[in-house]
Amino acid sequence: MQITAQQIAHIVNGSIIGNPEIPITGPSKIEEGTKGTITFLANPKYKDYLYTTEASIVLISSDFIPEDPVLPTLIVVGNVYQALAILMEKFNSGISLLSGIAPTAVVASSAEIGENTSIDDLVIIKPGVKIGTHSKVYGQVFIGDNVTIGNHVTLFPGVKIYHNCVIGDRCIIHANTVIGSDGFGFARDEEGNYKKIPQTGNVVLENDVEVGSNTVIDRASMGSTVIKSGAKLDNLIQIAHNVSIGNHTAIAAQTGVAGSVSIGSSCIIGGQVGIAGHLSIADGTMIQAQSGISSTIKGPNAKLYGSPAIDYQNYLKSYAYFRKFPDIVQQLRHLQSTMDKLSQNNK
Repeated sequence: MQITAQQIAHIVNGSIIGNPEIPITGPSKIEEGTKGTITFLANPKYKDYLYTTEASIVLISSDFIPEDPVLPTLIVVGNVYQALAILMEKFNSGISLLSGIAPTAVVASSAEIGENTSIDDLVIIKPGVKIGTHSKVYGQVFIGDNVTIGNHVTLFPGVKIYHNCVIGDRCIIHANTVIGSDGFGFARDEEGNYKKIPQTGNVVLENDVEVGSNTVIDRASMGSTVIKSGAKLDNLIQIAHNVSIGNHTAIAAQTGVAGSVSIGSSCIIGGQVGIAGHLSIADGTMIQAQSGISSTIKGPNAKLYGSPAIDYQNYLKSYAYFRKFPDIVQQLRHLQSTMDKLSQNNK
């Protein structure tokens, strides 16, 4: 695809500094930019590359002022990441998928498939399934009995959705993710053996949820595990049974959320965070990567770090002292020695 700076500016509602007719055929990273590509500058850490990149066009923010002459054509926008997201859709060809139902798909006669929904090769759709319109189901997806899937949903290759789960409109579920596997529920008998507790609930993904690859969301023991509208989950996340995740909350990779946790809306949770069971996390909470949450967070908009996690600024101060701890101990010992000598001299 070839597109000019003028056309791009129209798409992203930007203004041009430079040649409006310069063409590009695809995107590039700013440090690896080549002629005929478009790149972007959003993080000031990369600003030096603006003066050396060979990319033909660079998206920049309206509040960024170049310090030196710039060779590429610039397209100035209010929000670089937002403009980039709009533009990248133009270059995202995606995985090929023919319209209709592939001949190798196995679709139960009682399943209901909406108009303009495509079912790829080797997909298995069990009885009672309902899939809305304009959805895409890629190869080797398994959809269990009585699953309901909304409109404009994308299920990438290898996704497994267990029975009775509900997927809302415009959800995206990436490869090899499992929705609705059994929660980790067992009871020990008097001999110490584990007896499995049947997990009779389901998983509900509300509208506009995106789930990364190889993430697992367990079904509730009773009721539903719920991922609310607009939530975004990264790859390799474990969500246990009966968890609730609020609207527009984002969780990064390798985070583990134990059973019956309630996470509020608009939270941001870094990678490798661990959250113990039966806790509540208030709206707007921000948790730094590799933190451990072992108690309920009641106040909204808290910023936490550490394991067990404490206030973010307090953690940074504490860690600064911790790094100097050997020197502090040495100073204390020296002070104690001085005090002991003074005490002996005064006797």
